[in-house]
Amino acid sequence: MSSHFKPVLPGFDHVKRFWDGKRHKVVAKVLPGEFYVSKSDELITTVLGSCIAACIYDEGLGIGGMNHFMLPAEKGVDPSNAHSLNCRYGNWAMEYLINEILKNGASRRNLKVKLFGGGKIIRSMTDIGVGNIRFANAYVLEEGLDLVSHDVGGPWPRKVMFDPQTGKAQVKKMRELHSDKLEKREIKYLHDIEQQDAETDIELF
Repeated sequence: MSSHFKPVLPGFDHVKRFWDGKRHKVVAKVLPGEFYVSKSDELITTVLGSCIAACIYDEGLGIGGMNHFMLPAEKGVDPSNAHSLNCRYGNWAMEYLINEILKNGASRRNLKVKLFGGGKIIRSMTDIGVGNIRFANAYVLEEGLDLVSHDVGGPWPRKVMFDPQTGKAQVKKMRELHSDKLEKREIKYLHDIEQQDAETDIELF
């Protein structure tokens, strides 16, 4: 099995990877506040509620990555003091992800972007998802990036599976989750979603 696990790019040793027997591929799992970049034949996955994941890739070079951020922007932090924990915030999560992809050989003008998440899943909270969606769209526009597809908003969590070499993304909407469960913190429902993963339809983006 270990022969399937190609070495990760520098700086990504902490990201959990596992062998998916159904898909016959290694899958890297991105948690909230993390991001992952790869040029190997592997998949990247995450589970989203009100959070956003941007999948960014250079199709021609077969390199891409995914982030997972929880809030739009962190105010008042000097960029020179920023570190990877700042990736809970959209402005850092986008910047770090793009810089790593470029550092590994991608061309900025060839980058394509797909955006997922931003659901309103916790009734009692202000709609964080909407703020995240607005931020992500504004960022893509300001940076002149090519947004090729997106699946955002709505009342359900999503599981995203992304192929960084081809840019193909599969999205499962977790429509079966009960709203009372969703009143709990985001961390709690991430676990619930994984339990119910098998019951949902896949859409391609």
